[in-house]
Amino acid sequence: MAILKRKKNAESSSGIGAVSSPHSRSDGFFRLKGSLGGEKELYAELRKQVPVIDACLGKIIRLAGGFRAVSRDERFQEELDVFVKSVPIGSSGRGLNAFLDCWLDSLLTYGSALGEIVYSKDSGGISGIYTAPMRRIEISCDGGERVYRIAGTGKPIAVSHPENLLFAALSPTPDDPFGVSLLRGLPELSAILLRIYDTVGQNFDRVGNVRYAVTYKPTGDIGDRALAKERAQQIAKEWSSGMAASKAGDIRDFVAVGDVSIKAIGADNQILDTEVPVRQILEQLVAKLGIPPFLLGLNWSTSERMSEQQTDMLTSELEYYRRLVTPALEDICSAQLRLLGCPESAYIEWEDINLQDKTEEALARLRNAQAEKLERETENERKEETGLGE
Repeated sequence: MAILKRKKNAESSSGIGAVSSPHSRSDGFFRLKGSLGGEKELYAELRKQVPVIDACLGKIIRLAGGFRAVSRDERFQEELDVFVKSVPIGSSGRGLNAFLDCWLDSLLTYGSALGEIVYSKDSGGISGIYTAPMRRIEISCDGGERVYRIAGTGKPIAVSHPENLLFAALSPTPDDPFGVSLLRGLPELSAILLRIYDTVGQNFDRVGNVRYAVTYKPTGDIGDRALAKERAQQIAKEWSSGMAASKAGDIRDFVAVGDVSIKAIGADNQILDTEVPVRQILEQLVAKLGIPPFLLGLNWSTSERMSEQQTDMLTSELEYYRRLVTPALEDICSAQLRLLGCPESAYIEWEDINLQDKTEEALARLRNAQAEKLERETENERKEETGLGE
């Protein structure tokens, strides 16, 4: 049973993946057999079920910013720039920015990211970068080397050229050397949150789709008690007919003789206020993911804004994620330079992380300009007083 369907013009050295690209003229794609991993599948489902978690990860990926690959030999810089913008990524992406998005997404969700540099069999150049679906791959260690297996089956994936693989782990520990998902610890809280939302929906169904309890109490008269069953059936029939008529837009009165009471089921029960528990759970989720609440539309305070402390903390988190993905980007660019005949390697220059409010930036520039103007005026006055300005 083949794990990988290879193309004629593209060769995957490890057997982990292949890339569709116009350079390799191939229609193969990566296929894995077997069941999905339980914990990783849970994290993927968590992002589908809780929108705020998916929004947090999306914000982190976008806030990570852009980068520029720089060749240490300037003669190859133009060719490197073209490669960075045009290299095929997976089946549909293009450019290393697309690779960065996929890489960070996998790293944050599953705690690790795996990819492969795929070379063209004809030209020998890089035909694309493959990013592996981490929820379908298990990683273990055997004699100091990583071993890759198909999740759920334990079937090993043969790797003939491990030097072409790209790997990164998020917050590795001695117990989890291959990374820990950023979502660890959130499934239980998310289950409570979803339970609250489900209950809110049921309450609104109850209030918006009213059910009634019609109670008939026969009097103490012997004849009335004897006919109680027939009268109850008649009342039920007329009540059902009246309710059906109301749904059709017809207004019909309900008239009954005797002791008949009608109550809306559950109308006397108060709907619970969920604002406080929902906010408490969301605070835990946001604290774990490291995104300020108002960036997600959670305006718990009318004057809430990003403080300098929050900016510094988020910036340090983003810089940590950058450090994790930088080696993979440098390996890809350096591999391309070697194919171009460049003896030097490449390094990554990241754009500055800018999280400050635009209004505050404008005010800061205004104050700096005013301070410089005041300093010049003071210096000119001093020169005039001492006669140095003549």
